[in-house]
Amino acid sequence: MKGIPDSSPSGVNRILADFPRLYPIIDTAYLESAGISVQRMAAAIAAADGVRIAQYRHKGSFTRARYEEAQAVASILRGRQVCFVMNDRADIAMALEADGLHVGQTDLPPSVVRELVGDGMLLGYSTHNRDQLTDVECQWADYLAIGPAFGTASKPDPDPTVGLEGIAAARALVAKPLVAIGGITLGNAVGAFEAGADSVAMISGVSPSNLPMWVDLAS
Repeated sequence: MKGIPDSSPSGVNRILADFPRLYPIIDTAYLESAGISVQRMAAAIAAADGVRIAQYRHKGSFTRARYEEAQAVASILRGRQVCFVMNDRADIAMALEADGLHVGQTDLPPSVVRELVGDGMLLGYSTHNRDQLTDVECQWADYLAIGPAFGTASKPDPDPTVGLEGIAAARALVAKPLVAIGGITLGNAVGAFEAGADSVAMISGVSPSNLPMWVDLAS
C-alpha cells in the first residue's frame, strides 16, 4: 500500500508509524547530468510498488519554470499516493501543499519551520554529527537524516563521511525514524539498514531502470 497523502496530523502519523524503507530523491542537478528527465524519474517512482515517499530537490535559483516542474512532480507522485516532500523551501512546500518538507543545517531552523507549516506537514532535518543530532532543534522534526553515509558527489562541499559507525552511533542517540543519506547504492544499502537506519535516501544511486532492484532489496 502506498503512503496516503494527507495534510492532517493523522496522515503524518501513518507515515511515521511505518516509515518507508526507500526514500528516493529527485535531484534536478544529478538527473540533468545523467540525461534523465525529472518527470520520467517521478513517473518511475510513482509506478514502483514499494515506494511510498519521494523528495524533490533543486539547489539552484527557483524560477517559475522550476516551480512548475515541482508542481508537476507533486501531481505525479500524489496521483499514485506517494508522499511528496519538498527540499529546503518552506514557501514552495506551502504553495504546493506538499505532504512534507526537508531542511538542512543552513536552512530555516525546524522550530521556525514548524511554526510556518503547522503539525500537518511531515518535517525532516539533516544532521551530520553527534552535536547536531542532540541539538534542541531536532525535537521539532518528525524524522532525522544522518550523512553522508558514504562518499558522495551529489554535493560540492559535503560534510565528513560518517560511515556505518556513524549510522550506528546516530541510532543509539535518537528514537525518531532515521534516514541514511549520501552515497547510498544497491551495494551498501543493506549495511546501512543493518547499522540501524530505518530508511535509505537514494540520489545518484537510483534510476528508473534499477528501481525494481531497490524494491526487491527493501522488501
